Amino acid sequence: MTIQWFPGHMAKARRQVTEKLKLVDIIFELVDARIPYSSRNPMIDEIIQHKPRLVLLNKADMADKEATKKWIRHFENKGIRALAINSQAGLGMKEIVSASQEILQEKFDRMRAKGVKPRAIRAMIVGIPNAGKSTLINRLAKKNIAKTGNTPGVTKAQQWIKVGKELELLDTPGILWPKFEDQEVGLKLALTGAIKDTILNLQDVAIYALRFLGDRYPDRLNDRYQIEEIPEDIVEVFDKIGRLRGCLMGGGEIDYDKVTELVIREFRSEKMGPITLELPEEMAVRNEAE
Repeated sequence: MTIQWFPGHMAKARRQVTEKLKLVDIIFELVDARIPYSSRNPMIDEIIQHKPRLVLLNKADMADKEATKKWIRHFENKGIRALAINSQAGLGMKEIVSASQEILQEKFDRMRAKGVKPRAIRAMIVGIPNAGKSTLINRLAKKNIAKTGNTPGVTKAQQWIKVGKELELLDTPGILWPKFEDQEVGLKLALTGAIKDTILNLQDVAIYALRFLGDRYPDRLNDRYQIEEIPEDIVEVFDKIGRLRGCLMGGGEIDYDKVTELVIREFRSEKMGPITLELPEEMAVRNEAE
């Protein structure tokens, strides 16, 4: 399966980010805590260069807590401050402001020493589609300013949002790279909902989810579908889930499309518990092999 998706508004977003960089003090890079590597845009480092940055691992409630701790250490070992947040529930919002103040303390101390009047921190939020940027903005602002939705590509324009007296946010559309060189990255993004379902072969996504669960979280796979291990022939798994959960067509045949939808829906709605699809050490090994 080849996944390629780069709508025109995303190319425009990259130009906008580059143009507006000089207006902000710090970048808030929003990633999905379940896939902190795969949900980072490879162009971000190149675009923002040496601008101070705070990585926000959003949807942390849906991710494996121990894995999230590893990712936070990983970013901090690279000199990048990182926080685990849940914008949907509003958890970690106060820490965002305080962490930003710590990161920018030297800059604002220099400004005060020059007699420049203190002002609000200006931040730009960047991230791939469906990472939760609009929900985060609304939580920080404590009102519905940004349009939200569970479909990638909802935000398509820039806007400044004031967050009290301490912070001003510049929202930007989601940016996704034009080609997935690593198809597993594409599958992870698809499984977590970062890519529109209408452009995918969802059976491939469901198969990836089942094989991952069988390898990493076999107990949850067994609890949910009474499957102890994933055989080579994935059709056997689809048949078993179909019979167990009543995904049937006329004549009692298995409805594979319904099984596919069921697996993906239950993964995304946390029916299988908090799951992280990648760990820092795995990504490091993969990068070394490339």
